[in-house]
Amino acid sequence: MNRPVHVMMLGLRGFPGVQGGVETHAENLCSQLVERGCDVTVLVRSPYQPAETGPEWKGVKFVSLWTPKSKGLEAILHSFLGVLYAAVKRPDILHIQAIGPALMTLPARLLGLRVVVTHHGPDYDRQKWGQFARFILQLGERWGMRWSNGRIVISKVIADLIRGKHGMESALIPNGVVLPQLPDSIGALDKFGLNRGRYVLLVSRLVQEKRHLDLIAAFKRASLPDWKLVIVGGADHPDVYQREVLDKAAEAGAVMTGFQGGLALQELYAHAGLFVLPSSHEGLPIALLEALSYGLPVLASDIPANLEVCLPAEQYFPLGNIEALADRITLLSRERLNMAERESIRGWVTQRYDWQDIAEKTLGLYTSLLGENRP
Repeated sequence: MNRPVHVMMLGLRGFPGVQGGVETHAENLCSQLVERGCDVTVLVRSPYQPAETGPEWKGVKFVSLWTPKSKGLEAILHSFLGVLYAAVKRPDILHIQAIGPALMTLPARLLGLRVVVTHHGPDYDRQKWGQFARFILQLGERWGMRWSNGRIVISKVIADLIRGKHGMESALIPNGVVLPQLPDSIGALDKFGLNRGRYVLLVSRLVQEKRHLDLIAAFKRASLPDWKLVIVGGADHPDVYQREVLDKAAEAGAVMTGFQGGLALQELYAHAGLFVLPSSHEGLPIALLEALSYGLPVLASDIPANLEVCLPAEQYFPLGNIEALADRITLLSRERLNMAERESIRGWVTQRYDWQDIAEKTLGLYTSLLGENRP
């Protein structure tokens, strides 16, 4: 009988309870791969990985490698160290998450490793990067897509991009959601002074492409009596944008909760009146899928990645159009979904974006690369 597939995952900060879409993706995928008999090791960044998690979680093993907590250096340096570690340990598959770390695809191949790269989106389009960083990210995309043994993309938009830019086909395996239980508890609401169904919610890191300032301005314009705006998330590297968001949020009376996880995040999702995602850049937004998994009415910018979720037309607004966003917030805030309607939304999104199906497809890609002669 063949031994378990040994997968080594690289290109993320860590998990569980670490902020970030790639981190949430890996957290769910890795635990599902373990359930399917894989031997999974994740190379995590020491400044981020929670010490209380220990060396193993749900069968996933962690190896913590040092890296500086630096926006420009941490991903590439950690990925370089990770490839050297993988070259010593010789996993069956080195699975690199995101195009920045994918810069290490060519060195990994030269060291004899079998590499799979997941493309989560063209990060070089993010506003926070300067010209040199954008060049490195574009090079990472080029090497990751052209030199990897296997390519995964999380949306059709990215698949089309890779086909057009690099002439390469890829496996479309999207992000997913886990159908959550709807908590009755309201501890987080009490903590932040919120009322059930009377707040607009955004869950995201404090980075420019999430367009928090658009939402703050639109919420003020909507002028909803007795409603609050709640922004959940923090900045990995505090900067001018974070300070501007905090200042504008204070002026608008918005609630800034910082990063939340566990029961507190579940409560904030479950009892929201409306979830809004005004971002200018996404791969396939996990936060939007999570909001739908709680049966929430949602509103999103009309960028291609958000449109791919196929919401009704009235749940999209033109990117950057604050007046249109305010009008849609006002309109959707008047909707009161009953439990049957919420359950219908929950069933629809979890059927389309099921982590078990995602893990099966990912494992299928691994085994197709390994072939029949693996020991």
